[in-house]
Amino acid sequence: MVIHARGLARTFRKRKQEVHAVVGVDLDVEAGEIVGFLGPNGAGKTTTLRMLTTLLEPSAGTATVAGCDLISDPVGVRRRIGYVSQSGSTAPEARAGEEVVDHARLYGMSTAEATARGKQLFHELDLDGLWERQPKTMSGGQRRRLDIALGLVHVPGLVFLDEPTTGLDPQARANLWSHIRALREDRGTTVFLTTHYLDEADALCDRILVIDHGAIVASGTPDELKSQVGGDVLTVTVAQPGQVADVSRLVGALPGAEEPTVVDDRVVGRVPHGGTALVELVRGLDRENIAISGIESRRPSLDDVFLGLTGRSLRDAETPAPAPAQEVAV
Repeated sequence: MVIHARGLARTFRKRKQEVHAVVGVDLDVEAGEIVGFLGPNGAGKTTTLRMLTTLLEPSAGTATVAGCDLISDPVGVRRRIGYVSQSGSTAPEARAGEEVVDHARLYGMSTAEATARGKQLFHELDLDGLWERQPKTMSGGQRRRLDIALGLVHVPGLVFLDEPTTGLDPQARANLWSHIRALREDRGTTVFLTTHYLDEADALCDRILVIDHGAIVASGTPDELKSQVGGDVLTVTVAQPGQVADVSRLVGALPGAEEPTVVDDRVVGRVPHGGTALVELVRGLDRENIAISGIESRRPSLDDVFLGLTGRSLRDAETPAPAPAQEVAV
């Protein structure tokens, strides 16, 4: 087991009040897995990641990461993991190759070994010709691949990727996906990643963990999680906000429908047969003169799973929450 955590918790004191950011996380990650860690803002995702990477000491619980005890041997954990932060870690004015070599030297590698390893990674990550370039002159995709090279240069068996494709264009995201897959397929690296993109989690991850209110609320393969959402999904975008309740009533009255969920101007419901229900719903909307700007029926997605588990679409959480002020550990 590469990661084994039980009862991992973290409490902060903020403005004389205790904030339970993580309330008892249990998780296991096997060697060679790509595991996605999802959660809305404020759910405890970042706090859990910071604990697992030794950047934050747990208030309670136990964990072993890469074979080392998180509490008694944090230095051992750091020596065995790679970590790629969301904001990146390269100095804009530095030379890319120098950054990689300096990083490797911190892990005890010789300059010659670090240079050879760094240039090998540059080739594998499509960074050929950029050894002498400054990160500030690189594209967003090139900088993210450079961040990954920094996280891998010391040959860790476990790498943590925090929002690896945030801010990248679709082509750069797809390119980086192929490199993340190659970490496992070519090197056997275990990958633990956080993401706000459900298509990314669906495409890359062997297994997904969902955290909400500081605890793991679901775990499984993408297909297993989607199978928990029964039937087809009806989504109606209402043109007039004052008619949302009427649309919700009509969706809920469809044969076999579950109680619909309202997200802003959208009403989302589940029905056994989407095609038939769609025709009946359109007739009902027409009878009651309700204007809509969109309607669709589709098979369940990971976003439907997330909505059912947390009451929010992960799309609603894409803007990072502001950092809490003056947090003090309890």
